[in-house]
Amino acid sequence: MRTFEYARAETIDDATTQVASPSADGNGRRPIALPVQDGRRFLAGGTDLLTLMKADVFAPSMLVDIKRVADIPHGIDERGDGGAAIGALTTLSEIERHAGLAARFPALVAAVGQAATPQLRNMATMGGNLLQRPRCWYFRSSLFPCWLKGGDECHARDGENSHHAIFGESPCVAVHPSDAAAALVAYGATVRLRGPHGERTLSVEELFAEPTDDRRTETLVEPDELVLAVELPAPAAGSRSAYLKAMDRKVWAFALAGVAVALTLDGGRITTARVVLGGVAPIPWRAHDAESALTGQAVSAEVLNRAADMALGGAHPLEHNGYKVVLARNLVRKALHDVAGP
Repeated sequence: MRTFEYARAETIDDATTQVASPSADGNGRRPIALPVQDGRRFLAGGTDLLTLMKADVFAPSMLVDIKRVADIPHGIDERGDGGAAIGALTTLSEIERHAGLAARFPALVAAVGQAATPQLRNMATMGGNLLQRPRCWYFRSSLFPCWLKGGDECHARDGENSHHAIFGESPCVAVHPSDAAAALVAYGATVRLRGPHGERTLSVEELFAEPTDDRRTETLVEPDELVLAVELPAPAAGSRSAYLKAMDRKVWAFALAGVAVALTLDGGRITTARVVLGGVAPIPWRAHDAESALTGQAVSAEVLNRAADMALGGAHPLEHNGYKVVLARNLVRKALHDVAGP
């Protein structure tokens, strides 16, 4: 790990001002030299950033510790209307153990409960989980000047790509690693951000965007912006949801494919539907065709199975990951039957 400066922020304004000081912002194309000189960065749980620093991939000049900033929300606020707000510094284990969230947002609780190990869930925060970087072995190695780090080539596209994307148009074929992100998109959650120029709110779906030549990151969060909280709208009457995940070992692995399904049922008919895939694209991937095939339909095995097929329409697997099409389709089918069944 390279040397760096360390500062402890006392307030949000203090934190964003320190990180906003002139430095490389880590976005877009730059002359590639590893480790990437990654400017100033916020430090909360550190479960992702520190691994990149230890691997000599990224070398921030300063870490600004935000763990003790009192005005960054920490904890779970259950709203009177049935919604909830989750502070950015809330750990995944706190979400996993929360009975109120388990009752109203079971897909989210299932998703965080399958993320990493218990020890990491005790450290990892809600905000950091959404902003974590891909687990692509080329991105994570200091030996490869990959496109996402500012290079000219995505080594995975024609290389070892068994865990990589089957959807998306980005030059990068790494997949987004967050389980929670797919569930939050399925619930229509929003995220509050705060930077030196004020506060803004995005839907979690809008937060994510495929990397481009001008923005080589997977989110629209600016380097000097903090995630403050994630807000979940109250579930409608008749809402049901689930999250399923397939891994290359039984537990404590990143998704080969995952799916979050959120349906609203009324008298055996599906009135709203969201189907969001994880582990198959650089961002959480909404299966819009599948959602359209479900909405307004009476529940039947034929309808659910057809929607599962449509969820994988348009997939374009790479040389070594064609299995993901079948795997993800079967996960969607099972999730739909689990959620819409009696």
